[in-house]
Amino acid sequence: MTAVSGGSAGRWALAAVSATVFCVQLDAFALNLALPAIGRDLGAAGGGLQWVVSGYLLAAGALMAGAGRLGDLYGRRRLLTAGLAVFGGASLVCALAPSLPVLVGARVVQGAGGAMAVPAGLALLTNACPPGSRARVMGRALGIGGVATVCGPYVGGVLTEAVSWRAVCWLNVPLALVAAGCAARAGESRDTTAPASVDAAGLVTATGALAALAVLVDRGQFWGWASGRSATALVLAVGLGAVFVRHERAAAHPLVDLALFGNRPFVALTAAGAAANTATVVVLFVVPLALQGPWRLSATGAGAAFLAPAAAMALAGPVAGRIRTADAVRAMAGALVLGAVALGTAAAAPTLPVFLVAVTGCGAGLGVAGALTLIATQAVVRPERAGEASGVTKTVITTAAGLGVALSGPAADAHGAAMAAAVDAALMTAGGCCLAGAALLVITLLTRIRPGCGPRARRRHAFLQK
Repeated sequence: MTAVSGGSAGRWALAAVSATVFCVQLDAFALNLALPAIGRDLGAAGGGLQWVVSGYLLAAGALMAGAGRLGDLYGRRRLLTAGLAVFGGASLVCALAPSLPVLVGARVVQGAGGAMAVPAGLALLTNACPPGSRARVMGRALGIGGVATVCGPYVGGVLTEAVSWRAVCWLNVPLALVAAGCAARAGESRDTTAPASVDAAGLVTATGALAALAVLVDRGQFWGWASGRSATALVLAVGLGAVFVRHERAAAHPLVDLALFGNRPFVALTAAGAAANTATVVVLFVVPLALQGPWRLSATGAGAAFLAPAAAMALAGPVAGRIRTADAVRAMAGALVLGAVALGTAAAAPTLPVFLVAVTGCGAGLGVAGALTLIATQAVVRPERAGEASGVTKTVITTAAGLGVALSGPAADAHGAAMAAAVDAALMTAGGCCLAGAALLVITLLTRIRPGCGPRARRRHAFLQK
């Protein structure tokens, strides 16, 4: 069992997780627009600059699954604090980096710190709040994270122009300190039903498989999907994944209990969340390009125009927190359909006002879907394994972010009429991702096996919260 606390400890846990999600999400997107300035300052150019963003995402995606379970075993507050220390220290190195290799290395360490902090923080908050208020409290924390997600590119752009790209990295240091200070006042929790020992073989094989998959998703477009390097990454991902599954089936205390993947609501929500995150990243990348390109707004005007979609996405977290767990799958399917319709409308918009209304609706739909991914998946697993579940979910949706970056690449590299066509294609593809996620959720609703209707069903729902 895991102790559930409330009161002051729960409020400090909320503050700690809100600050953590904010600084990690801000950092994930704030340096995208600063890459040219980083190249000029460090005397670097070409594909090497992309590793400033890719290195962070790859480390975060590969390490979250294992880190989430480590928090369950050794203490969620402890791992959250350790992750913030790593994240803040790496941010300091980024701010002082004298060369591109040092900056990329520090960004990889930053991603590792974020991978430690976010799943542990979400699990800490799940166990710090009474069951009746968990969803609402998590919705508030994720809403604050949503502000950072949508504002990150503009914060990075403004700081880069007004001060330096290094100011973005300096900003992370006090944010991490504030989050760590709040975490120190939160109550500790851990899974007391399992021994505090690490499944080392599971950790190594899972991390290796995820790293190979993340590299394939991120680099495949540059290498060529049929190239030897892409094939090697795929073989590594599949091979290590097979070894991981075989080991976990035999392990007495596995890193990830494979019964989790028999929990249909969890699997469907996580997969649909990956589709939602892919579409969200596309929107965050290509909408600013469209506003400044085909719609001919200045950088300041584009930032102002994006306020409405940003606000819609940020407010979606608290809204999602008020949706009942029993209605989560249905509500998320509806949100993804809204996102798909809005993305299609934006791609075909004849005027700027229509385009802005469409992307605002898209922000609302994708914001609700993204928040529900994390809120509802925590609600359908046992609290003592909340870190494991959040780690798996965050791993999947973070890897999907790399796919969103890949889909946005053609729009970022195009100009003039070609950019307009590339933007429309990216938006339509993102809409297709949303429809695929919604279809999966609808299938889950139609074929759901309820707990208690037989031994097989009970095994499938071994992770359902009691």
